[in-house]
Amino acid sequence: MRDQVFSRNYASTTSETSFISKVYGWMALALVVTAVMSMVTISSEALLQLVYGNQIVFYVLIFGELGLVMYLSSSIHKMSSLTAKVMFFIYAALNGVTISYIFFAFTATSIAQVFFITAGTFGIMSVYGMTTKRDLTSVGNLAMMALLGIIIASVVNIFLGSSTMDYIISFIGVIVFVGLTAYDAQKIKRINDSGITGELATKGSIIGALSLYLDFINLFLMLLRLFGDRK
Repeated sequence: MRDQVFSRNYASTTSETSFISKVYGWMALALVVTAVMSMVTISSEALLQLVYGNQIVFYVLIFGELGLVMYLSSSIHKMSSLTAKVMFFIYAALNGVTISYIFFAFTATSIAQVFFITAGTFGIMSVYGMTTKRDLTSVGNLAMMALLGIIIASVVNIFLGSSTMDYIISFIGVIVFVGLTAYDAQKIKRINDSGITGELATKGSIIGALSLYLDFINLFLMLLRLFGDRK
């Protein structure tokens, strides 16, 4: 669904650095929101009890995030850019709450180390996606199919509780989100090259930032599961 916005024919002009910097700027700001909300959550006994003391609340938040992403991706062309921004940052805040568990599962040092590894990998693949002459559409399609398989396998493993399967899922997940990062970066470059400005530029930058944000967060979590030092 997120590809629908990217595939629209934007016919206007803007500078490359302006649009692309907006995309990465929104994404970076969303990561800051997520980090702040994670810290707020682990620092609040009341929030911890609310989120992790009641499984119903936790799963409501998880499915709420999923619904928010799906709605934003499929309906952004119908909403104002302000509404899209608000929804994007609400999602980033909710995600910060639900992934705050990593501070209890992993050491702070390993979280920091994996974050920088993720940032470096993400940066390299973004540059590759922006500069390569190769069409990465097939890579993106394969990665999306593999992602569906990961989701199904992850659900099954909730019941199996297999550490081996968890390792395999995480390993494949790293490959998938590395590929998606390059693919999404190339799509953003193509949108920019088609010419985009005004309200459409703002919406395009938000949906682009959402795609890259999801790539970064999921790559980080997969790498953390592989290389993070557990408490």
